[in-house]
Amino acid sequence: MRIGYGWDSHEFKTGVPLRIGGVHLPHDKGLAGHSDGDVLLHALTDALLGAVAAGDIGGYFPPSDPRWKGADSAIFIAEALRQVERAGYTVANVDSTLILNEPKIGPHRSAIQSCVAGMLGISPGQVGVKAKTPEGMGTDNAAIAQVVVLLTPVIKKQVKRRARASSSSNPKKRAPSKAKRTR
Repeated sequence: MRIGYGWDSHEFKTGVPLRIGGVHLPHDKGLAGHSDGDVLLHALTDALLGAVAAGDIGGYFPPSDPRWKGADSAIFIAEALRQVERAGYTVANVDSTLILNEPKIGPHRSAIQSCVAGMLGISPGQVGVKAKTPEGMGTDNAAIAQVVVLLTPVIKKQVKRRARASSSSNPKKRAPSKAKRTR
């Protein structure tokens, strides 16, 4: 198993659409960033890459590269998943905490869970989304995301089948019957 942790923050800006977890949320401000500013997907990308020691989001999608200006952060998740799969792992679950004053995340939680789950190829029940207010931390005009992922090794069905076939066809590898053990 592997565990990855990601963290990201973006400041709110007028005139920018707000996307969190791949979902457009109604709000008078969005999150400023070189791409779409999706703070949750950026932290998730870093968590996935970190879990397999594959660097960070900036190494793949540098903000200095104009190709990523306004880019959909789902592209970043797709690349991070390629790195996870290349390393021989799959996503078991994700847990995230959003820290922001507004908008309220509760009404959008299930849409965010479903969207993130769809990107990762897992069920919404494997995606935790929590929200907290900053409570005097001086980050009232920003959104912060913290994400933890758990990866498990991919077990190939062919390997399992071969192991079962060889143990059942080789009598030396089979457990002795109860009658033989009591003698």
